[in-house]
Amino acid sequence: MNNRISIDPNICHGQACIQGTRIPVHQIVHMLANGDTIEALLESYPIVKREDILACLDYAAELAEELVTPI
Repeated sequence: MNNRISIDPNICHGQACIQGTRIPVHQIVHMLANGDTIEALLESYPIVKREDILACLDYAAELAEELVTPI
């Protein structure tokens, strides 16, 4: 798993978060999906780095890839 994403049952109820923060991966992905830019997120969350945002997208892509849909 990506070293920029952490899952800890004691932080955000075990949701995947950016390492060292309480910012859930799903929040970043939803914001990007709703039209926010990486630059806007970096400005809104100074603790977050570009690599963290890309790690969130990579994490979401890995989850989507693992999904098996019966035909």
